[in-house]
Amino acid sequence: MISSTQDDRPKATAIPYRDEPLPNVPNDLVIPNVLSLDFDERLWGYFVNLPRVRKSGILSRHRHTGPVHATTLHGKWHYLEHDWWATEGSHAFEPPGDIHTLEVPDGVEEMVTLFHVTRAYIYVDPDGKPVGVEDVFSKLASAKMHYERVGLGANYVDQFIR
Repeated sequence: MISSTQDDRPKATAIPYRDEPLPNVPNDLVIPNVLSLDFDERLWGYFVNLPRVRKSGILSRHRHTGPVHATTLHGKWHYLEHDWWATEGSHAFEPPGDIHTLEVPDGVEEMVTLFHVTRAYIYVDPDGKPVGVEDVFSKLASAKMHYERVGLGANYVDQFIR
């Protein structure tokens, strides 16, 4: 049996792994300063969704086809359908199928939340009828248009795709 306690771990030395990489293991993805709020504006956002909202109001009404984990990094927000508030440092779990309307309230100068989204958003009207869909493919298309518009080129997004 393999134990997971600190005392039972074999001693490691400062020598990197020397054998061949295991098959089908992609390279690590490291994006420097992704949580810094003070870097080049042209680089903002990726899917996992990391919106930076700088005005109050309704962002969207949507239903998730898979679970979502949200960690609020700055500011606050809530869903009109629930009585809880996501404030800086809080975490929310959104179950698949939940329909909610995201609002950033008056007085919040900036809201930044890391949404780990699986599958897709289905945008709906107040009665739940679908009016649009957003998934990783539409996010990539939007990112390509954004990077092209700000002068980095559409292929800038390729470095974030695994």
